[in-house]
Amino acid sequence: MSDLVTVILAAGKGTRMKSKLPKVLHKAAGKSMVQHVIDAAKAAGAKRNIVVTGFGGEMVREAIGDQAEFAEQKEQLGTGHAVMQTAELLKDETGTVMVLCGDTPLLTGDLLKKLFDAHIEAKAKATVLTAIMPDATGYGRIIRMADGSVQKIVEHKDATEEERQVKEVNSGIYCFDAKALFESLKKVTNDNAQGEYYLPDVLEILQKQGEKIWAVAADDYESTLGINSRQQLAGAEKILRRRKNEELMAEGVTLMDPDTTYVDADVKVGRDTVIYPMTWLEGNTVIGEECEIGPSIRFQNVKAGNHVTGQFTYAHDCELEDGVILGQFTHIRPDTHLAEGVKIGNFVEVKNSTVGKGSKLPHLSYIGDTDMGSGCNMGCGTITVNYDGKTKFRTKIGNDAFIGCNSNLVAPVEVEDGAYVGAGSTITKKVPSNTLAIARARQTNIEGWKDKRNS
Repeated sequence: MSDLVTVILAAGKGTRMKSKLPKVLHKAAGKSMVQHVIDAAKAAGAKRNIVVTGFGGEMVREAIGDQAEFAEQKEQLGTGHAVMQTAELLKDETGTVMVLCGDTPLLTGDLLKKLFDAHIEAKAKATVLTAIMPDATGYGRIIRMADGSVQKIVEHKDATEEERQVKEVNSGIYCFDAKALFESLKKVTNDNAQGEYYLPDVLEILQKQGEKIWAVAADDYESTLGINSRQQLAGAEKILRRRKNEELMAEGVTLMDPDTTYVDADVKVGRDTVIYPMTWLEGNTVIGEECEIGPSIRFQNVKAGNHVTGQFTYAHDCELEDGVILGQFTHIRPDTHLAEGVKIGNFVEVKNSTVGKGSKLPHLSYIGDTDMGSGCNMGCGTITVNYDGKTKFRTKIGNDAFIGCNSNLVAPVEVEDGAYVGAGSTITKKVPSNTLAIARARQTNIEGWKDKRNS
């Protein structure tokens, strides 16, 4: 079996995006377009991925990291010129080079594997991925010979009326024999109106040498669509999210309203989980089985166990163990770990804290930079006062502690196991185990007092 190497073209600016960001870094379904392409290439079995950068190259390289090798196209002089920049990196390759576009986020690993396998089976020097377009206006048409091989690719403006009736078009994605590709690129010229070196010219060169040029049609033309504008990006987003929702439902997840459920490509959801409308599951979120999520939930990079329930909540970069309950209008912030059976009530915010098994934060509390044991109860309006204007301090609360309503725990401070804090207290010193702490002014009633404002 021939080795597969990909060259991903990602040098263009994408002027129609009207953005400072390189086009390929714009996101769809939670991932940049070029990341979708890299993931598809890996799924197809590519042993190496080489990304050709240009505009915003430093940003592209930083975003991709060590997932690929890089070549630079300092001047954007066409697709053929872009591939030429990889010649030194690929000088020892003898297998197959698949040329991909970094702005085609709808590609799948299965489709690229189909293209690669067909290329090998056909023993072709080059194979074109094609699409059957409902409206082929503006696309280069694939004209085949009787045996199915490619006779030519003719641009729309140069096509005859008969050729324009052909719906099969060039997607701009190819497989090449590595040696044949770079030998042919040496012969490509820029003798055209744009003064650029075009990759499709390689096909004509190979054909004149009597080499076989093959073509493989995608099962779904949508998979080959390139993105050049914000409108097209929104269309790709909708397709990717539809695919993801269909995948989840096929795996046993209930989506009450798929049209208002937005799930990123890498999110994982367990069987028999029910997702209510107006829910966003983003990034690397993982949700267990038999959960009830939503309505109006936004999870970003959340790891949730089984039997977790929540509604009207924003949670990000945190972990929720089995059986956690999230009430309405809660904010679970980064580096928070809620243990099994924790109950978060309404209007609660938790940040950078560990909350032990079975503890309860029923309502109207802020718990920040806190290490809380199991079986605790935090009364309504409890605040862990973690910031003195310069430094963040931690609060430590032991197992089975009971904190009365409207209390302030001024960090750094510790409430030990089984301790009680009276309602309305401001605690600044350690509360020992199994003791009651009350820190509030003694009530004074002034008899005969008259409000002078009413005089």
